[in-house]
Amino acid sequence: METYLDIILSANGEKASVIHKKLLELGLKPTIGEHEYVYKWTGLADLNEEMELIDKIQETLKDTGAMLKFTSVR
Repeated sequence: METYLDIILSANGEKASVIHKKLLELGLKPTIGEHEYVYKWTGLADLNEEMELIDKIQETLKDTGAMLKFTSVR
C-alpha cells in the first residue's frame, strides 16, 4: 500500500528544501511523475494508521504555508 503526497508551496512560506527535509525525516520518499512524495507501508494500513500518518505530516508542516493533498492506493 502507498500513500502519495502532493504539495503546493506558498511564495511567502517555508523554503522547499526545508519542507523536503522534514518529509524525509517522516519516512516519505520523493517521486518523479504524478506525485511529489510517497509513503510505502509494510502491508495494508487501516484508516486509523493512515490518519495518524496524515496528522503527523500536517503537524510537521504546520505554519509552512504548504497546501497538502493525500491519495492512498491499496
